[in-house]
Amino acid sequence: MTKPVRVTLRPAVSEDLDAVVAIERQSFTDPPWSRASFTALVDSPRAFFTVACSAAALIGYVVSWLVGDEAEVANLAVAPEWRGQGVGAALLDAALAEMRRGGAHVAHLEVRDSNLPARALYGSRGFTPVGRRRRYYQAPVEDAVLLRCDLRPIDGAERQSEA
Repeated sequence: MTKPVRVTLRPAVSEDLDAVVAIERQSFTDPPWSRASFTALVDSPRAFFTVACSAAALIGYVVSWLVGDEAEVANLAVAPEWRGQGVGAALLDAALAEMRRGGAHVAHLEVRDSNLPARALYGSRGFTPVGRRRRYYQAPVEDAVLLRCDLRPIDGAERQSEA
C-alpha cells in the first residue's frame, strides 16, 4: 500500500451518479448496479450513500443501510487508480460509524472469495467469515464469503467512554 491519500467524504448527490456508475462498471462484473439503483439511494433516509473525493475527482463510494439493529455494507468501490491508498478504508470507517450512530449492533456483507484486498480491509475492521454462498457470483462463477462484524463496543471501551 502506498501513502494514504487525503480524501473528502460527503453524501452522494445526483450530480455524482455518472462517476459512481463509471467506478461501479470498472469494479464489478456480476452484474454492476444500474444508474437507477444508485438514483434511488440519493436522499434516501434508509441508506447511507457516501462518496470520496480527492481534489475535484470522485474516486469511490459506499452504500450501506440499517434494518432494525443490523446493518449491511451493500456496495463499496474505489476507482482502480486510487486503490491501495486508504480510500476504501476511509469509506468503510465512515459507513461503520454511521451504522453505530444508527443503533446497529452488527454489520454484514459479502465479498468474492478471491478478492483478497477487500477481505484484508474488512478483516482489519473486525469482520469475520460466518458463511459462504456457493456459486453466488456468475461472471466469473465464484463463491461469496459472508462476513459479520460486531459493532457493539467492548466492555473496556464502554467503561472508558462513561468515565
